[in-house]
Amino acid sequence: MTPATPRSARLAGKIAVITGIASGQGRAAAHAFARAGAAVVGCDLNLDAATAVVATIRADGGQADEVQHVDLTNEAAVRSWAEDVAVRHGHVNILYANAAATRFAPLEDISYADWQWNFRHEVDVVFLPVRHFWPLLTAAEKSAVVLVGSTAGVTGSVTNGRLAHTATKGSVVAMTKQLAAEGAPRGIRVNCISPGMIRTPATEADLLAPGHPMRSIESHIPLGRVGDADEVAACALFLASDEASYVTGTNLMVDGGWSAVLPG
Repeated sequence: MTPATPRSARLAGKIAVITGIASGQGRAAAHAFARAGAAVVGCDLNLDAATAVVATIRADGGQADEVQHVDLTNEAAVRSWAEDVAVRHGHVNILYANAAATRFAPLEDISYADWQWNFRHEVDVVFLPVRHFWPLLTAAEKSAVVLVGSTAGVTGSVTNGRLAHTATKGSVVAMTKQLAAEGAPRGIRVNCISPGMIRTPATEADLLAPGHPMRSIESHIPLGRVGDADEVAACALFLASDEASYVTGTNLMVDGGWSAVLPG
């Protein structure tokens, strides 16, 4: 459970759609946005865990809709979800396209099927919510979209074979810039956060697992530690808030300085 923190009014009265709220960075964002005053509208494939997040938000005095089970790679499912949100709320102020999944492999090991799988689960899961919530974001007069890239989208790696992941996250960073250009006349700001190594259940089971080459990454991060999900959520909250009213098209690196220096 995310520890209770003082409530604020940074997102008061705003409807915030967040994909993938069951765990990790999505769960942290759902709590952070709710404590800032937003009404959270979340989805996840893990309905039980996501429902528990909603219950905790409400117990903490926040607002959250009943979570929806949505396959974000299925256009009909995403369209139906957006239509349901339109009926209940009429508009959306914030879309945080957090949900994604990946498979790591170097070029000689990756199959074409896995290449396609990565694009469905890291690019399609961004494109489809943006595409179908865009009219609801436009209806809000002023709104914000936050996408999730990665340090993998701007740098290569000699310790982790990840060609498809690099390509997909690079795509998300590029999408941010074009969506910012298309959204500006509609009052929609679009920004991206690119986390580095963040401690989550997913990374604990993979990149930070004993024996993985990335396990020792702390020694190469200028701030000397792996980040946590709440630190990523804080950056997303800033970009979603009116405090970032003159910020659009940017890619904010949340990586402890990892991408700013040569490898240690």
